[in-house]
Amino acid sequence: MTNTTRAAAPTTGPASRTIAYMMSRFPTISETFILYEILELERLGLHVEVFPLIQEHDHVQHPEARAVIERVHYSPFLSVDVLRAQWHWLRRRPAAYLRAWKAALRGNLGSWSFLLRALVVVPQAALFARQMQDLGVEHIHAHWATHPALAAYVIRRLTGIPYSITAHAHDIYEEQAMLEEKLRQASFVVTISDYNRRFLQELYGPEIADKIAVIRCGVDPAVFQPAPAKPDQRPFTIICVASLRDYKGHPYLIEACAQLKAQGIQFRCLLVGEGQDRPQIAAQIARLGLSDWITLLGHQPRQRVSKLVADADVMVLPSVTTRTGKKEGIPVALMEALATEKPVIATAISGIPELIEDGRTGLLVPERDTPSLAQAIRRLYDDPELRRQLGAAGRAKVLQEFNLQQNTAALFKLLSRPWKADTASVSHRALSDMPQPKP
Repeated sequence: MTNTTRAAAPTTGPASRTIAYMMSRFPTISETFILYEILELERLGLHVEVFPLIQEHDHVQHPEARAVIERVHYSPFLSVDVLRAQWHWLRRRPAAYLRAWKAALRGNLGSWSFLLRALVVVPQAALFARQMQDLGVEHIHAHWATHPALAAYVIRRLTGIPYSITAHAHDIYEEQAMLEEKLRQASFVVTISDYNRRFLQELYGPEIADKIAVIRCGVDPAVFQPAPAKPDQRPFTIICVASLRDYKGHPYLIEACAQLKAQGIQFRCLLVGEGQDRPQIAAQIARLGLSDWITLLGHQPRQRVSKLVADADVMVLPSVTTRTGKKEGIPVALMEALATEKPVIATAISGIPELIEDGRTGLLVPERDTPSLAQAIRRLYDDPELRRQLGAAGRAKVLQEFNLQQNTAALFKLLSRPWKADTASVSHRALSDMPQPKP
């Protein structure tokens, strides 16, 4: 697998600096990888200010989030401060302010949902722009290429502060409103898979691909460690850690469990996560008579998740591509399971095969194929030695390619550079110190 990471050339300068992180929500339990990325960047020497577009109110929150909360800047959709920010930019930089509005409205005309969101994001970005200037922010990094990237784009137009983007999954697969413009104006773009880089190159050509660095999400192997060896437990325990959303494919796992039950297999299945599809999933479990076999655990803290995974026999994530094109990137939950030497079963879509090598670091099945999924689970149920081999190879893969410290260090090198405000207009050249893919 090849991965040429290229981006526009920055100027040189000191590594320690203040950057802003833009994201849709914070803190949210389903995006903990962003929290741990921030903490690791700060351990490496960056100072990070956090600017979410929406304040999340999850009832479960990781303890580590408390260290960041005091540096989180929330903005209501409408407030006196937001209105003052509009007047400030109309007086100070009217042309830039109006051009930002024009670009945002024109770029999102093809999508009513994106257009309506832009009407909220642009005023928020105007306030954030003032706050970032006061804080001495030198660079903005937006997680997700949708609304957070739009906010960073507007702030750059108003202040000249350069920005970068991490593109994950449905933020580029499902809708591409204004996507090309946001990517072109970014100093550099990070994607979490080679699949994503190829996807964007097919959409926008080599000029965009040349400024993309593939930096995978990662997990902390010190937190997700193998459990001590123990005799085979009964019942056989299946775990799925995923938000209860349509593209996660829970109905196919539940149907597979019904087939396993019909075969007389003694098992239990734990569903960790919360989401809008919980009522339908609970109804399906009840309809198939699986209430004694499948348990909905809801959101759980990180340490609890790591223990649940370590105590299970297999992790299953039956992700699917929805009719609108929404699908996974490379789920962090799979990395966490492999880090504990747990065998995993997943579907062969998007970037997942870059983590799960079928028959070596896990088992892959076609999406929406319940019989194949049930057969894969049964295969691991019948073969403890295969479970051990897949788990050991999976942890080695994570340590080498999906390590939080190692991959965040690569991002740190990019974010530490004082990128010029007009980066988007300079020629792109290879970043010689970016990590290259493993052969």
